[in-house]
Amino acid sequence: MEEKTNVMRILDKYKIKYIKHLYDPTKALSGVEVANFLGEDLERVFKTLVTVGKSKLNHVFVIPVAEELDLKKAAKAVNEKSIEMVKSKELLPLTGYIHGGCSPIGMKKFFTTVIHITAQEYENIIFSAGKVGYQVEMPLKDLKKVINFTLDDIVK
Repeated sequence: MEEKTNVMRILDKYKIKYIKHLYDPTKALSGVEVANFLGEDLERVFKTLVTVGKSKLNHVFVIPVAEELDLKKAAKAVNEKSIEMVKSKELLPLTGYIHGGCSPIGMKKFFTTVIHITAQEYENIIFSAGKVGYQVEMPLKDLKKVINFTLDDIVK
């Protein structure tokens, strides 16, 4: 039997349908490589980034894999003077996830979450299922049932 990630268990608990995508993490390391490996449109596959603001509060941003987070736009979206990326070594204790397997669903605690505005253009978006090698695909409206988020233009 295939392993279920914590994200999948949470979605199952809420009775939310999703499509599971598996990939070989030795053949796809970056988000772009994952999208290509899955044969998916780069704009429909999203990565989850965790930041810390000047206020010392953490914020989560979910953007298309080929894009780069605009720190100024992102800070404005969460009412911070400035933000910076969380260091890789701080990710696991903070979120419960490792680099490359970070999902907006199922973090140790909830952080303000902003998803790039283009996500609403797709019937489904694809993002990490909380473990390297696992992705989930689902509609944005169903994601809203599990986590609170806003949409904004947060990429360069």
